[in-house]
Amino acid sequence: MSDREALQGFTDKWLAQWPEWAIAEVFVPAEQRELARAWFSLRDELTEAAWGGDDARPGDAKLGWWAEEFDGWSRGAHRHPLGLVLQPRPVSWANLAACLPALRASRERPHDLDAALFSLEPYAEALAGVAQRLFDAQTPTPSRSVVISLLAERLLRHPDHATPLGDLDARGWADKLLQQWPPPGQGSCAGRIHAALVRGRLQRFVAGKPPVLPRLSALARAWRAARA
Repeated sequence: MSDREALQGFTDKWLAQWPEWAIAEVFVPAEQRELARAWFSLRDELTEAAWGGDDARPGDAKLGWWAEEFDGWSRGAHRHPLGLVLQPRPVSWANLAACLPALRASRERPHDLDAALFSLEPYAEALAGVAQRLFDAQTPTPSRSVVISLLAERLLRHPDHATPLGDLDARGWADKLLQQWPPPGQGSCAGRIHAALVRGRLQRFVAGKPPVLPRLSALARAWRAARA
C-alpha cells in the first residue's frame, strides 16, 4: 500500500464517523479540503488514543509514539501517512507534542466542568495555535471553545465514560456543555464548520435524537458557520 492510499484510509475512517463532512466541506476553500480532512483525522487519532478502550496503556503508548512523530515532523521527516499533508506545513508540531500529557491526563473523569476545562486547556491552546497556522486564519479559535468541542466529541463517542463524577447523567452533561458554548465565530472556516457540526450533534443528543445530522441541517449549519 502506498503512503497516499494509507492516507486515504485514515481520512476515510474519520469520514465514516462524520458523514456530514462530505456535505459540509463544500463551504471550505477547495485548496484546504484535503488539509482539513487530514487535520481532523489527526485530532481523532489523538483523542481516541487518550480516551478509547478500557485499558489506558495502549493509548498511552500510542500518544508516546505520536510525541516522537511530531518531533520528526519538526525536523522534516514523517512516518505516519497523515504527515504527507500535515508535516510540510510551517506550524509548531513540537508545541503540540509538549501538550500531549495534558490530553493523556484528561482520561480521568473530572469532578465538574471547571476541572474538565482546566485539564484540557493546554492541549486546546496547542490545537488552536496549530489550526490557525495550518489554515492561515486571522485569529485562533478561543481555547475554551476548543475544550468544549473536545468534551462534546468525547461524550458523543464514549457517553458512558465522559461524564464528570457526580449526579449529572450524559444528557445533563451535554446540556451543561451547550450552555457554555456559543455558536462558532472565530478561527478558520474549516474549524468553524467542524465545531458547528459537533455542536449540532450535541444538541440532537440532548433532545434524545440520533446524533448524526440530516443532510439539510448539516448544510445549513455549515453555511452559517462559513459566513461567521
